[in-house]
Amino acid sequence: MNTEFPNTIYAVQHLAFEDLGALEDLFYQMGFRVRYFEAGVDDLSKAFEHTGLTIILGGPIGVYETEDYPFLQQEIDLLKVRLEKNLPTIGICLGAQLIARALGAKVYAGHSKEIGWSMLQLPNPSNNILAPLAETPVLHWHGDTFDLPEGAELLASSQLYPHQAFSIGENILALQFHLEVAADSLEKWLIGHTCELRKANVNIPALRKDNQQFAAALEMQTAKIFTAWMAPFIHA
Repeated sequence: MNTEFPNTIYAVQHLAFEDLGALEDLFYQMGFRVRYFEAGVDDLSKAFEHTGLTIILGGPIGVYETEDYPFLQQEIDLLKVRLEKNLPTIGICLGAQLIARALGAKVYAGHSKEIGWSMLQLPNPSNNILAPLAETPVLHWHGDTFDLPEGAELLASSQLYPHQAFSIGENILALQFHLEVAADSLEKWLIGHTCELRKANVNIPALRKDNQQFAAALEMQTAKIFTAWMAPFIHA
């Protein structure tokens, strides 16, 4: 462990069952602790001013819904300062959209829902932190999308949406899809998102079957990705 790097990872949560999933055990194995902050309930200043790793997780609300959910604007404002300082930051789904917005990019409703497992297209796979996903389906679960922020490196696309992941330098990573999901807890996603699934006419038994087929393999590849991404912070 790098003794100068804080050993607690802060995670900003927008929905109780969308947590760090498989990443939580991986971080514990690396010697980190995890502390959650609840968006809309907790004061998020400490999470966004943290000099260690902060992860902004997903949720069903849109970045642009600041009138209905004023705390979103606070997140964006705090993120702007954090990103300017180049502090280590990961955004997943809504978290990725918040990073894009904080960097000045447009976030908006997409042309269709993207829910389910499918492959990514990876530009420059030989020098891409997401290379372990080249032959592994990932879980998509979003209706919004974003433009690529200025200065960002595109890391992944899908058949439906061109901007699935990007990085800014070595410390900032934004992932539209979900690679944090744990194989043994995806049923709570099917329960918690039932209204969205039915409105989108998603076949729930088929999605459950895909979860059972693909999630374990994704966990293995996720461990490879985050072991590599976290290496500079672990080794002095």
